[in-house]
Formats: sequence, C-alpha cells, structure tokens
Amino acid sequence: MVMWPLAVMTIIHRTVILAFNGAVTNDFLPIYTAAVNFINYTDVYLDNFNWTHPHYLYPPSGTLMIAPLGYLDYDLARRLYIVINAIGVLIAAYYLLKMFGFGIRSVAMPITIFAMFSTETVSNTLIYTNINGLIFLAQVLFMKFLLERRLWWAGVPMGLTIAIKPILAPLLIFPFIKKQWQPFVASIAIPVILTAIAWPLSKDPGRFVRETVPYLAESRDYFNSAISGNAVYYGLPDWLVLGLRGLFAVITLVSLWLLYRYYRNDELFFISTASGVILTAQFLLGSLGQMYYSMLLFPLLMTVVMRHSVVRNWPAWLAAYGFLTFDMWYSVPWRQTGEAFQFLRTTFGWSLLLIVICTVLVNRYLDARRAGTLDTSFSGISGINAPYLRNDVDHPVPLHAEQPGPSASTAHRESPSGVPAGASTRV
Repeated sequence: MVMWPLAVMTIIHRTVILAFNGAVTNDFLPIYTAAVNFINYTDVYLDNFNWTHPHYLYPPSGTLMIAPLGYLDYDLARRLYIVINAIGVLIAAYYLLKMFGFGIRSVAMPITIFAMFSTETVSNTLIYTNINGLIFLAQVLFMKFLLERRLWWAGVPMGLTIAIKPILAPLLIFPFIKKQWQPFVASIAIPVILTAIAWPLSKDPGRFVRETVPYLAESRDYFNSAISGNAVYYGLPDWLVLGLRGLFAVITLVSLWLLYRYYRNDELFFISTASGVILTAQFLLGSLGQMYYSMLLFPLLMTVVMRHSVVRNWPAWLAAYGFLTFDMWYSVPWRQTGEAFQFLRTTFGWSLLLIVICTVLVNRYLDARRAGTLDTSFSGISGINAPYLRNDVDHPVPLHAEQPGPSASTAHRESPSGVPAGASTRV
C-alpha cells in the first residue's frame, strides 16, 4: 500500500509530464523523419555527422520496422512511441521479477518499478524518446526463453533487436557455449529477411554501409561515456587509453571465466550476472557508451536478492549510483569539479562495477582454494534457484512468502533444513 502510489505516480510523472514535455535532446525526430522519408521513397541517410544533434543510425531493416510511425502525425507518433517504451519497461519488469520468483502482489513489484522509473536510464529513454525500453524487454524475453528452454522463441526478440541495433548480440554467447543452435535461426533470419525486404524499398540503403557504419566505429567526444569517448574529449594519450581498455578487458575475461567455471549450472544467476558483465564491458570498451544503456544492467542488479550475488556489497551500489542516478552534479562554486563528476560518473560507475564483480569472484576463488572446497562449494553458501533475502544465516525466508499457516503454499513452506520444499540447491 505504501509503494504502489509512489510507483504509479512516478510512472505518470516520467511518462506524461517529463517525456511529453520533451527536452532539447530529441532522439525521436530523426526516427520520425526517416520513417516519413522511407514511406515517400526519398533519402533516409541524410545526416551530417559533424553536427552533434541526434543522428539516424538504424539499418534499412530497422527503418522498415519503424516505417508505420511515418503515417501518423508527429506529436501523436512521438507520444505513442513514449507510451510503448514505458509499457515495454513495465512488461520487462514483470517478467524479470517472475524469473526471480516474485509475483505482481509481492512488495518487490512496486519497489522495482519505482526504482526503475526513478533512474536516469528509464527517465531519459522516455524524455529523449529512445527505443531502449523495447530493447530491455527483448533482453528479458531472450533470457526468459533461454531459461525455459523455449529455444526457438529465444531467437525472435534477439533477431528483432539486431534488425534495429545489435546491442544485445553479445548475449548469443549463452546458447553458443551450450551448443544450442535454435536461437541463432531467428536471430540471423529476422534481420536478413527484413533487410532483403527493406533494401529495394529504400532509396539510399548503400549510404548506410558507406557512411553510417564507419561513423558507428568511431568514438565521438560528446554524450559518450565509453573510455574512448572520454579519451577524445579530454585528449588522453593513446597508450593510456589502450592500457585502460586492456586492463578492463582482462577484468571482464577473468570474471566471465570464474562465472562459467563455477556458476554455469545455476542458470538464472549465471545468465543474469554474466550478461551484466558482458554488456558493461561493451559500454565501457566499445566506441559508444551512453548512460541510458544502463537499463540493460537491471537483471544483474536484480541478483541482489540471491544469497550468492556478487552485488551484495556497498561498492557495487556506489557504482550503480554512478550510472543510474538522475541527479545532476553541475556545481556553481566548483564548476570544473562539478562538470567532471557529471561527465565521468557513468564511466566510473561501469568501471567500478566490473572491478567489484571481479574482486568478489577472485576472493571467493581464493577462499575456496584455501579451504579445499573448489569442487564442492565455490561461494561458501549453497546457491538456491529462487529469490531469498537472508533473515539469518541458517534460515533464508522468501521475500514474497506467505505467513506460516494451514493455507500457506507448499512452495513457501520450509523443510527442517531451512530450505523451502521443492527448491533446488545448486552450488
């Protein structure tokens, strides 16, 4: 009763007030212009990449997908796009919580929704009118279908996102390492088919390959929180940039190896955590990393409800503050310091998150090796394939559990060992 009004009013404020009001940055205008031009068979790829306004960067397959917006009035199309992305975030939150065992009646639902819509990543996705909300939904559906072994379906959301922008493509590593070929069918077929349809319907599809693709490989010096973007902005030497990228690449690979070696059988934890590591590394080490991409790290942060989570520590949430906060750090008395905090907090947040995860995993490895338990219990506690918040060490209690009594669900009752009946205990 306390959290639902806060969650609902925050959704309305971010969607109907801030997003409908808009801002100087308008990611939707180039999308709408491209849709109209595509329908009218005029040039779509008209951007001057020397300017700093939002550019249209979707491939022809993505242009085909957003083309119906061009039949609508601009204001109607923009507001519809905002609402669709807001709904996408809500649906993704629902399925993400279900994956972790929380229902719509649990206190976790309004808390999670309130937290998500309070962040910069959701707020500016709606205000700037970007497609990140639907990308987040596709990520959660991809993970959900993998965990449920609905492998053919897993490729559908992945293929649709690749057709627009391949930001989730690195997550195909999960079916690859398990030798599951089914997700790759739709992941490849959908963008290929949409491109084959869109290419002859576009007037200038070749310009995307000749001009847009090379631009995507460059590191621009504005709205870019990647290491390379900050390097261009601050004029850092190449050796320092190369060293930082190499250092964080090693940190990423060490974390992924330890996760795969010791947690791959705990699929929910492994996929949620490893996906966060992979995507954080992509944002930090790639040519373009924007703060509102951090929405895709929500599954990693959701693992905090698991007792063997790697983000159950304050440095991880200091990092999360850096890349999620909607706070502005510009300062009147300390102008340069405030600007530095504002520009670098996302980069520092992503960097610290990777450092924290690697440190936790390496410490667990060293502790287990000293204790001689590498083959039995890597994390020191049994991984339980359900969300538990620990009341005490020996008796974990589900956050959404009913009060004990004759009517309590069997799934919510504890066995004498303190583990709920039917729960698996994976190391």
